[in-house]
Amino acid sequence: MGEYIAYYEYWSQVSRFLHVLFGIAWIGLLYYFNFIGGGYLKQASPEAKKDMLQLHQPNALWYFRWAAMFTFLTGLYLLYYVSEIPGAYNVGISLGATMATIMFLNVWLIIWPNQKKVIAGTEDAADAGAKALLASRTNTLFSFPMLYFMIYSAHINNGNDPLLLGDSYGPGWGTLSLWLGAAIILAIELNAVFGKLWRWLESVKAVIHSGLLLTIFFAWLVWYN
Repeated sequence: MGEYIAYYEYWSQVSRFLHVLFGIAWIGLLYYFNFIGGGYLKQASPEAKKDMLQLHQPNALWYFRWAAMFTFLTGLYLLYYVSEIPGAYNVGISLGATMATIMFLNVWLIIWPNQKKVIAGTEDAADAGAKALLASRTNTLFSFPMLYFMIYSAHINNGNDPLLLGDSYGPGWGTLSLWLGAAIILAIELNAVFGKLWRWLESVKAVIHSGLLLTIFFAWLVWYN
């Protein structure tokens, strides 16, 4: 029994290492696309733009989407591991995992399918590029609070289980904060799927500022549980 527990604990640490490793690759490429690559494509000559789309983007997107896949899979295992520890699962983990899952789905269901059209130069490439950009900007916005919760869940735990009802700040605040955070996440994602690119999201600086503000709000939301 003791050997099994030791093995179980060791594998959880390996999974955490792989989760962080794949996450660095995924979010690093996300930031590259949004903060550097997009700006270059706007200023590049038609020849340079075509060369980048044909030679650079397919390779970069391959690492991007598979890093997202393995980040998601290792994250699923860690969620299972945390759920087995009494009192460890909390509002921050719930909201962070929700955003991470949505970001993963955005990569595979929106960004990659539409980027394939852009690379192939289909008739609807312009519209596909706009859809991919909106989903990518949304993922960048989510990445700030998601990464905060990734650190928060590993180092801070006030016993703020979302299922607990009643605390010093009022009955059921943990549950209320969970649903309020989920509603905000859903509203932002619905815009990514059905809406258009908000003008302030066209600016990289605005996305960074908005991501930081969203992080501060979510940090406040989960702290008082």
